[in-house]
Amino acid sequence: MPEGHTIHRAARRHNALLARHPVRGSSPQGRFATGAAELDGRVLLGVEAVGKHLFHRWEGGEVLHIHLGLFGRFREHPSPPPPPRGAVRLRMEGPQTTIDLSGPTACDLVGEAGMEEIVARLGDDPLRPDADPDRALADLARRRVPIGAALLDQRIIAGLGNVFRAEALFVCGIDPEREARSLSADELRCVWDASARMLRDGVRRGRIVTTDPREIGRPASRMRRAERTYVYRQETCRRCGSAIGTVTLANRPCYRCPVCQR
Repeated sequence: MPEGHTIHRAARRHNALLARHPVRGSSPQGRFATGAAELDGRVLLGVEAVGKHLFHRWEGGEVLHIHLGLFGRFREHPSPPPPPRGAVRLRMEGPQTTIDLSGPTACDLVGEAGMEEIVARLGDDPLRPDADPDRALADLARRRVPIGAALLDQRIIAGLGNVFRAEALFVCGIDPEREARSLSADELRCVWDASARMLRDGVRRGRIVTTDPREIGRPASRMRRAERTYVYRQETCRRCGSAIGTVTLANRPCYRCPVCQR
């Protein structure tokens, strides 16, 4: 599932390509035909990301909510676009660029009130300027669940996924099975700061790179895929050489070093 940096990049891209223009809407697949007809010809006012959720605001007060889930993706084409490829839920055709959406978990018209309800269920997003880290950390400090599970709870911190939780916990030297409430204030702050830094780097680079280029010996742009993470899908720890293990938390495998994350 795409993590928060991917959604924020999509918001920036859609703003640059479609915002402030009338957009032709259609649903080649047919599953969003009524909604696409509602949007057809309207001006897209702007696009906003909150965690893993994307919101397109349209003239007339309508809001399109998109959650990519495990299989959703966007494809771009020059306008006018070629015939749809595969099951395209929504096609948004702008004056220069067309964006196709396929396979999302959610693609619904929710209006401003619906958007507010969705956002109210989410925790603070480290990529947003209105994020309140103190509120998120206070929430974590009350949780009796393992910190590795709490970090995937979008009601606490919005936008984190399986890669960033493992990497942030490694960088901070925290065992993912520790109760969230057992972490010190400094440890909790480290988790937030590391997560925020990694997410920002993901937005800038367009890929997840959590390792320090100085440790790898080459710039991030030249790293091989296997060099871009410390513990996620690694066999041995980059820092101590110990075998990487996993523990299932929030129904997902969380990678950890048994030595560096005591």
